[in-house]
Amino acid sequence: ALEPLSVSLAIGVAWALTGYLSHPNFYCSYVECCPSDGHRINATALRAQLDTKLFGQHLAKDVVLKAVMGFTNNPSPKKPLTLSLHGWAGTGKNFLSQILAEHVHPAGLRSKFVHLFLATLHFPHQEKVKLYKEQLQSWIRGNVSACPHSVFIFDEMDKMHPGLIDAIKPFLDYYEQVDRVSYRKAIFIFLSNAGGDLINKAALDFWTSGKRREEIQLKDLELMLSVGVFNNKNSGLWHSSLIDRNLIDYFIPFLPLEHKHVKMCVRAEMTARGYAVDEQIVQAVADEMTFFPKEQKIYSDKGCKTVQAKLDIHEDF
Repeated sequence: ALEPLSVSLAIGVAWALTGYLSHPNFYCSYVECCPSDGHRINATALRAQLDTKLFGQHLAKDVVLKAVMGFTNNPSPKKPLTLSLHGWAGTGKNFLSQILAEHVHPAGLRSKFVHLFLATLHFPHQEKVKLYKEQLQSWIRGNVSACPHSVFIFDEMDKMHPGLIDAIKPFLDYYEQVDRVSYRKAIFIFLSNAGGDLINKAALDFWTSGKRREEIQLKDLELMLSVGVFNNKNSGLWHSSLIDRNLIDYFIPFLPLEHKHVKMCVRAEMTARGYAVDEQIVQAVADEMTFFPKEQKIYSDKGCKTVQAKLDIHEDF
């Protein structure tokens, strides 16, 4: 028979061990957990990553940093943070959304709390828009119920069927709860090529007038951008209640990239591959890109989109 002292000791050890193993800090070191309400994004780290990895986008970096920090530091936001990123392909929209997701959830796009929707993959058929709306509402409701700090990224908004995105309007509005679920701490990000032509024209006008691109401010483009995508049938936000009800917090323009920015992308890619930066290779890759307007050749028509592929042919260096 066991001595009473031995039994008591064993029970005590068992309770202590159970308590330790079930402690959130221990559990969450092995299994991804939803951040607590007291979780704060490291502003210094986010700024440093944007400065070193996102090139030529002073507006996007400044607006996103301030918007995200203001939102996450607010213990009781009135609505989810909703950002709409616009610009031509290769200017950094996807890259910025991935960086932001990683600072909310360290696993980034691999996180079970970060959800990426591609219009052409997840919502391909016009005749199924009603079904897509129901599925989208159910999916968002279920995931925000599991983690209030969920991040939702909608890519290819310019290929989204008109009216589909309005299905999430109740989740973005100023409601304390919808069906007993609060969406106020979630983040919604829309990525779109729509409005890129307007942004490029504005950037070119600044250049033609002798102004530096760094002088372009959000107020110079945001109203034009919101009106432009609202009236663009190919924007995914055509006549959308999200714009009509002012539920998108920021329309963020991504400027066309200049020759110097393309070279920055090449250097960053070489470093990421573990290569020593060779300026001759950097110049060669940049020279293989195409630029517009035809006469001045100021801006890359694909941004940095094809840098990786073009660097591949120089692997023998």
